[in-house]
Amino acid sequence: MNSKFLSLVRISFVIVLMLSSIAAAPMSQQTKNSQASTVDLLNDLGGSPCFEGSAFTCVIIDVPLDHFNASLGTIPVTFAVLPASGERKGMFVTATGGPGYSGVASADAYLPGFDASITEIFDIVFFDQRGISSSGDQTCPYAANAYYQRDARGKTQAQETALKQSAKSFSNECVAEVSNPDILPYLGTRQAVEDLEVFRQLVGDEKFWLYGESYGTQYAQTYAAFHSEHLAGLMLDGTVDLTLDGITYYAGQAQAFNDTLVLTMADCKADPACHKDMSGKPIKAYDALVTTLKNGPIRFKFPLPEGGFANRQFTLTNLDFVTASQMYSEGDRMLFTRALAAYESKSDMVPLARLLYLDMGVDPQTLEVIPDPYYSDAVYYAVECQDYAYPGNTPNKKAEKYLKAADPYEASVPRLASLVYGDLPCAYWPNPSSEFTRPAYLTLEDVPTLVLGSTADPATPVSNGINVYQNLANAYLITQDNGPHVIYGRGNECPDALVTDFLVNDIVPAEKETTCEGYVMDTYVPLAPRFAVTFRNPYRALSSVETEIYYLPEFYYWDGYTPTSVGCTYGGVISFASNEDGTIFDFSLDKCAFTTNFIMTGSGTYDTNVDEFILAVQTQGRWKCDLEYNRLGEDVDVSGKCDGKRVKENHSDEEHNMHNAPNHKEPKEDGK
Repeated sequence: MNSKFLSLVRISFVIVLMLSSIAAAPMSQQTKNSQASTVDLLNDLGGSPCFEGSAFTCVIIDVPLDHFNASLGTIPVTFAVLPASGERKGMFVTATGGPGYSGVASADAYLPGFDASITEIFDIVFFDQRGISSSGDQTCPYAANAYYQRDARGKTQAQETALKQSAKSFSNECVAEVSNPDILPYLGTRQAVEDLEVFRQLVGDEKFWLYGESYGTQYAQTYAAFHSEHLAGLMLDGTVDLTLDGITYYAGQAQAFNDTLVLTMADCKADPACHKDMSGKPIKAYDALVTTLKNGPIRFKFPLPEGGFANRQFTLTNLDFVTASQMYSEGDRMLFTRALAAYESKSDMVPLARLLYLDMGVDPQTLEVIPDPYYSDAVYYAVECQDYAYPGNTPNKKAEKYLKAADPYEASVPRLASLVYGDLPCAYWPNPSSEFTRPAYLTLEDVPTLVLGSTADPATPVSNGINVYQNLANAYLITQDNGPHVIYGRGNECPDALVTDFLVNDIVPAEKETTCEGYVMDTYVPLAPRFAVTFRNPYRALSSVETEIYYLPEFYYWDGYTPTSVGCTYGGVISFASNEDGTIFDFSLDKCAFTTNFIMTGSGTYDTNVDEFILAVQTQGRWKCDLEYNRLGEDVDVSGKCDGKRVKENHSDEEHNMHNAPNHKEPKEDGK
């Protein structure tokens, strides 16, 4: 989400006095509800809209920089609150993934995933963890971009030497880039959970419900370890097994990414259209591309958003990065598979490059970094390097021991083994943790807990959640076959209904272990033909254009409101924008070609309210036409002139299953 924050009213108070007064006279649930509503409390704290159009109110509180040494001063932490619309039951807090993602920026996008009964009785709470976005804005996008483009293999001595230098350079450059490096040692999860405890005391609820997803399960388990008496219920979704050391965790994650890729390619092979586009050998196509890239980068021409083409190159490191980035959800996997098929069947590297530029956050026109105000690699490593310790009495020794420990996994994980080096920068990070003892498994006898996961989760392998579940005294396991990384609120009724019943009605699942149906990737959408001669008529060509627009990565992942221009595959430009409420999309095409020899200039719209797509274009190439293509639901009208002949046709949309515009309100998955 790229919404801009309005100014937030910061609340300053003497934290020690506040904590001591709360400790002396804690507000009970009943006292809070009878004396002051959540709205009144937010007003008292100087709350204001989190950003224009947000349903949430944001408050910023000052908390101790070091909760265990209050003399070091304070830092601000932002909480976003949506008060219950009806009679309040309590507070439902979400700890989002990362570490490094803004919970405040994500909050509104999560609301459609919550049943209305939840928002009726719960105050919904998100937050920007200390150091992130409105809670400190510690970022290093330029250092991170350079780091993620360096070779990440460690099979030879020369590669390991390069890995150490790369990790050292990144750590130094990232720390130099952040605005306040002095606070980095205080951004670990143990400190961050105390910020939530301060907020709980401020609200006055004795108990609340906590949902953690991905890294948020690391956060939620840490909170539970120290404050379980204040939890009415706990939900862990995409669970991190905190008992694992860093190397073991990342080795398991690398294997899981490989396994998810293999599942995705197998799903492709079983689909006739994908099987055809991939020449019948999806995983072999991937491996063949890896082999090619090991010999050097592939050079290609990339269509620019301002028109024309630029000479570009694509490396093995780029492939690792984009593959891992696209394995998180069913839609991401389909887009990746489609891009890989374009290279396999047409030697077309452009779709993979489009995904790479989006995933890396660079301008496709210039390749300059586009800083993301709602994510921070600096906070990611500040948290990781406090939460996980690595042996060695000097930075270089730490790096050497890390590389030696990773060697077996580099050799045994078939694909994406470079992910095992995820925490290597911690060897050179300032003031890293020296606590090697990993937390024990939680038991939480008095806290009912749901543990959720999917068998195709690449980032937090399902075995992590099973390990945690098996040690909890009062837990229920919900596993989705295949599925995305993090399963609640993603539209699958099975886990969603179980979580809603747990929150709203205090009802746990009927079985200790529940399996929900799922799938690996969205239905594959075939590639557009390379040559216009493949189309039987202009109607087929325009139907293909509608499909290509929807599955153009820049449109598929579009934020839904920022005017955007994209270079068309074989030349020209397509631009898109939306109306104020984001329900109607406007398109402009200037000599745009998604298929060779079918060139379009004109405009179009898509109305999300009624599922109507209109394209009015003049075409050159195979046909010289002036046509209007109008699809309303499953009925298509094509009218105008083509090659001097009048055209007036009505069709039943045989490709309606491919004419599904993406939901631009759903954020792209990522994070630990």
